[in-house]
Amino acid sequence: MSLFAGLLDDAAVFPPGNAPLPAALAAHRDHHAAWYAELVGPFVFPAARLGELDGTAPFPGGLSLTAAADGLSTAVDAGGLSTGFRPDLVAVEAVPAPDGVPGLVRLLDSVLPAGVTGYVEIPRGPGRDAALDALAGTRYLAKFRTGGVVPEAHPGERELAETILAAVSRGIPFKCTAGLHHAVRHTDGDLEQHGFLNVLLATSAALDGADTGDLAAVLAALLAERSPAVVAAAVDGMSHDQMVAARTRFLSFGTCSIDDPVADLVALGLLSKPVS
Repeated sequence: MSLFAGLLDDAAVFPPGNAPLPAALAAHRDHHAAWYAELVGPFVFPAARLGELDGTAPFPGGLSLTAAADGLSTAVDAGGLSTGFRPDLVAVEAVPAPDGVPGLVRLLDSVLPAGVTGYVEIPRGPGRDAALDALAGTRYLAKFRTGGVVPEAHPGERELAETILAAVSRGIPFKCTAGLHHAVRHTDGDLEQHGFLNVLLATSAALDGADTGDLAAVLAALLAERSPAVVAAAVDGMSHDQMVAARTRFLSFGTCSIDDPVADLVALGLLSKPVS
């Protein structure tokens, strides 16, 4: 199995892609029938639109629902996750209510079916560490927002480095959402976007460099690297054990375009289409 397996969560219906649901569903099934299928994870969908999936055939990569805390409770009460539980539901990605992560953890404990992964979106800013402290030791994982459609939605290299360190030091696996459109850090108009391979390298460095001085600065430099050749060489130089360890922390990221990350990995020589 590829060490990039399950890295790409299919978030085609979310901005900036905003794919219409029928087209997104058709593309999702095509992705899971393609040569790169093992890289593709679940179909990510808002719980508030759950009714639009009535009659939809099971998802080959599973279904991951996003919801605010109050929306999660509503979906459960409406039967979306309880009496009408979908056997293809593999994850729920929840945003904390004003009472914070401890309240959301209690809610998830009471409503989330066994075997369904729960992600909690971690706030940026002063509340980050307290939120991660509340997750540590639970069965729930972290979700970090790494971009958006406006510049301020993108955390800087130092901020993201410290966030990755905070999760790794607490033993909390995480996924990312938004902004990781390409493999390597780049500028898109007025948006400074992180690269998903930069995040992978930073995660590995966080695991390997516990005794390094200013480790956040080391991670920030990895996140800031813009040379595709340098980033690809660094990833290619990771040992099997380093890659496996990094992937046990950096689990996946949501992307509105599966094609772009796959194309980037091929162009960098890190992924090859099998010869028929």
